[in-house]
Amino acid sequence: MYRKISTTIFASGIFVLLFCVSCLGQTGTKIELSHFVYKGAFKVPKGNLGGDSTRGNSLSYGGSGLTYNPLRNSLFIGGHPYERMVAEISIPEIVQSTNINNLKTAGVLQTPIDISNGNWANLKMDGGPVGNGGKPGGFLVHNNKLIGSSWAYYDGGNEAARSHFVASPDWRSTGTQFRGMFRVGQHPTSPGKSNGGFVGGYMTHVPEEWQPALGGPALTGMGAISIVTRTSFGPCAWVFDPSDVGEKDPAPATMLVGYPAQYPTLGAYGDSPSLYYNRATEVRGIVFPEGGSSVLFFGRHGLGKTGKGDSCYGAGTKDPALHGTEVPGTTGVKYCYDPTDGSKGSHSYPYVYRIWAYDAHQFVKVKNGTVNPSTGKSFQPWDVIPYAIWDITFPFSVEDAHILGVAYDPSTQRIFISQQSGERYGVEPFPLIQVFQLQFSGSGGGSATPDDTKSLPPTQPRRPQNPNLNDERRNYVPPTTPVTPSQRDDKVRSYSR
Repeated sequence: MYRKISTTIFASGIFVLLFCVSCLGQTGTKIELSHFVYKGAFKVPKGNLGGDSTRGNSLSYGGSGLTYNPLRNSLFIGGHPYERMVAEISIPEIVQSTNINNLKTAGVLQTPIDISNGNWANLKMDGGPVGNGGKPGGFLVHNNKLIGSSWAYYDGGNEAARSHFVASPDWRSTGTQFRGMFRVGQHPTSPGKSNGGFVGGYMTHVPEEWQPALGGPALTGMGAISIVTRTSFGPCAWVFDPSDVGEKDPAPATMLVGYPAQYPTLGAYGDSPSLYYNRATEVRGIVFPEGGSSVLFFGRHGLGKTGKGDSCYGAGTKDPALHGTEVPGTTGVKYCYDPTDGSKGSHSYPYVYRIWAYDAHQFVKVKNGTVNPSTGKSFQPWDVIPYAIWDITFPFSVEDAHILGVAYDPSTQRIFISQQSGERYGVEPFPLIQVFQLQFSGSGGGSATPDDTKSLPPTQPRRPQNPNLNDERRNYVPPTTPVTPSQRDDKVRSYSR
């Protein structure tokens, strides 16, 4: 199922789709787009934030690795990519507005620090540095420790075997207490190869009721990064116990969903269109909401000129007439229409902020080795596909649609999304923190009332590419006729796979 959610302005503020849902059971039911309620946004602090940062604006161009800290009801956030530091910021009043000047600004709780003590790049099997350096991946507060990850940005030799570390979440009181880098899991198809490109990114906790079935308290993963043959062609998640990081080598981990180069179920890295994965796809965050049975991945996707997920590799151009023509003075380099990016690389304009929704019951089948009736063999991570993909917009959406990180507070069911370049301060871009809340009966976010559905904006459901369909059905896109609230359920069902 493919649906789009957008914020709509009314006299009383900003509202998004909301649907009354009965109480979810212990194992929950699938999270739907209608559970997402937009709450507003806030700004990150400006200027030099002190600590180890030497830049005039410590958080400009930053926003990666966003993580909720339950110890102080705060957020960890990555700073400028050149410094590779981490800061802790407060969560201010969350305001709904289309005027960015009305948004509140977070305070600084811990000044920036290199939490790795200079070890971001030390990802080789022998503990040495990878050639193009390492970047902060994700963080997770677990048992009063800060579990972190690092990944090699451009690892042409697939050298990054190590990925995770342990540190203190209260570094200004205790010091970093850094230990790492350590290995997590083994390569899904070639155990002797480096595994960092599959695990060195985002993390999230597994709800307690799901931990016995999945085999661990947390998920980690990474996908859709440069040098695609060393990573997943789309969302990827491994179950692991963060307490094993640094205690076992490697820390045991099981891939529950992922798409190695040999199994590009969601789409290939090439010219073939796909609404699940293409050359411009990015996956930057994961949430397993309490009370539900869905695992949600956040990132961006390109719809391309056809709207069906076509992509292009070449030099970006603002002139649509040049698309597909050869760049003068080159051999074989073509233009790709992309007014947001003039560099040589992957393009699939226009871009959307994307959520991939997976059914956790499918992950259990992979974990248990349940026989897949389609293949007659055990379920593999690449057999699992999303049950829905959704696009979201913000009041301050940016055309290139990058998400840098996602944090989740289970006590309030709030999801914090780090939107790249959501705010410009002077000449430098800063992330905006966009906030949604999952609302359903029995959740910490409350529930909808019947009156909430009276002024819902129309939705535009479409069928995404389904890799199990033949070519004729795969390329079919129903017309995006607005759907009234009274028609919504029937219309959505008719476009579900």
